[in-house]
Amino acid sequence: MKTEYIDAHALKQQIHDAEEIAILDVREHGQYGENHLFFAVSLPYSVLELEIERLIPRKSTRVVLYGNRHESEVITSACMAASRMGYTNLSILQDGIQGWQTEGYATFAGVNLPSKTFGELAEHAYDTPRVTALELHQWLNDDSHKIVVLDGRPVPEYKKMNIPGSVCCPNGELALRAGQLAPDPETTIVINCAGRTRSIVGAQTLINLGIPNTVYALENGTQGWYLADLQLEHQSDRLYPGEVKDEDLPMLRARSAAVARRHNIGTVDAPQVSEWLSQGNRSTFLCDIRTPEEYARDKLPTIVQHTPGGQLIQATDEYIGVRKSRLVLLDFDGIRAPVTASWLKQQGWEVYLLKNPAALEVTPRPGNHKPVLQHTTTLTPADVSRFITNNPDAKIIDTRASMQFRKLRLKNSDWAIRPTLGAAAPQNKTTAVLLIGESQDKLQLLAGDLERAGHTDIYLICMDALSISRCGLPVSDEDDALEDHACIDFLFFVHDRHQGNKEAARKYLEWETNLISQIDEQERQTFSFDANFTGANNEETK
Repeated sequence: MKTEYIDAHALKQQIHDAEEIAILDVREHGQYGENHLFFAVSLPYSVLELEIERLIPRKSTRVVLYGNRHESEVITSACMAASRMGYTNLSILQDGIQGWQTEGYATFAGVNLPSKTFGELAEHAYDTPRVTALELHQWLNDDSHKIVVLDGRPVPEYKKMNIPGSVCCPNGELALRAGQLAPDPETTIVINCAGRTRSIVGAQTLINLGIPNTVYALENGTQGWYLADLQLEHQSDRLYPGEVKDEDLPMLRARSAAVARRHNIGTVDAPQVSEWLSQGNRSTFLCDIRTPEEYARDKLPTIVQHTPGGQLIQATDEYIGVRKSRLVLLDFDGIRAPVTASWLKQQGWEVYLLKNPAALEVTPRPGNHKPVLQHTTTLTPADVSRFITNNPDAKIIDTRASMQFRKLRLKNSDWAIRPTLGAAAPQNKTTAVLLIGESQDKLQLLAGDLERAGHTDIYLICMDALSISRCGLPVSDEDDALEDHACIDFLFFVHDRHQGNKEAARKYLEWETNLISQIDEQERQTFSFDANFTGANNEETK
């Protein structure tokens, strides 16, 4: 294929014009999180073929890929992989992220940048009420104060650490379930997350719905609680109610419908969605915003993504890879999707509600990411000891996550992932190569790369730490196996704040609150707010 390039100025114009665009940062997650374009989507080369069709369903979408200037081979390889997948409108950012910076454009650390910046702007636009950790701690210890703390994160995050006594109710479920968790209008509701965004959006969600309770966001979430030297709970199991009272549903629908009207959220039916999907000029994403249990139960067409409502607002770029595309939300109850849609529209998305999701009939798009392998053999963990005994000169490459490799690995194994695989592979193309990993799909991508490079004796084996420890071969658990700078798949910036590092937590919160001062006016204009809409004063929601 002929490689097309685009310079930084042209890309900046395309980001803000009227046409769809996907900007893919193909570096590994740690590299992306340290420094990237504001609207870039993280799609590491390591998983490109496995995730690109989910993030960019339309093959003629305008796609720009970038990475580091000095890693042009990785970027070119990623572009070729996308081309093999059938994508036809591909270009590479000239001189990579360094070229973008040279032209005076800003780059950003962290993840989920548009969503987090939106949360900070929303707090200013709506003047969302907030309470500090110390104030909340006093309230919780005051028997005269009726209060419930709702944790707006998904269940797995909640279980890691939570405010003592709090109940897990992910933000996408608040419109449906908060009333049962605080049925007394005199009860104060405090919404928290790990940091700031979901606390703000969750609290403002309930305010916009016009619930009678007083609502606050916990300032700085569990990190603020920890920084105030207060104890967190771990592995709690206080979860939102599974069922909602039938007699409450009409009132809940009325509240959500009022929010949808206020934000002019349109509705579409299943035939219209099917027609959109058959057209080749726009990208349409179908998003089921309900709980994981509901999504698994109803067996919707595979083209429907599970995108829990709170996370779709919080981490939109993890589900939607195409800027200016069309989103269609479904929930079956008419309560949760309208609220999620209202926030997405304020983030700048064209969003609709699906009226009759049960009638949806669409043909799934075929996936074609698996390479045809001619020189590769798959082994089981039971085979590894015999293989190494019979092939003492084999090159053993462990491709698991760098943190897993650091904890435990086979002796004499080297670590590599897709961008570094070529340097780790033996120069003699006939030498046996054993690739260890935890995902068969990712191992097959690596084997395909090796075969294209001319290697003729490749073996794959799925092993985790437990199977490595039990395989009967010498292992190593020394923690100096990889220096931090080599762990390009791991984002220390986000990780350390949850590992007892108060300075990391402070820096993270400072990063979050400073986001709105870093964006330019075009980026800011992506978002819109109705600052006159307070919910509690809106008679439609009563």
